[in-house]
Amino acid sequence: MCTGIVETAEVKGSGKGPNGWFKLEEVNVSYDHPYDAPLEHALNIDFVNLKMAVGARVAVELSPESARKLAETILTTLARGEDHMKNSEASSELG
Repeated sequence: MCTGIVETAEVKGSGKGPNGWFKLEEVNVSYDHPYDAPLEHALNIDFVNLKMAVGARVAVELSPESARKLAETILTTLARGEDHMKNSEASSELG
């Protein structure tokens, strides 16, 4: 059964598709049947640039468990990176 669950957000970054790197502008995240992954349902992440050709997309299909691990890993890495930058800035201000 299709869930119809889709969330969309604007993003800034780059993605690598079949024709090389391109600017990312939007991400669509859905919980539904995957196209390729051998799963009943998956978290599907589709990074796109609608201003470019159809190939300007990067798609990922993850099991729910893998999606949770990815979300946790992203948040941990962001927190560590932000802490590192704060500590580096504080150190350079001191001297």
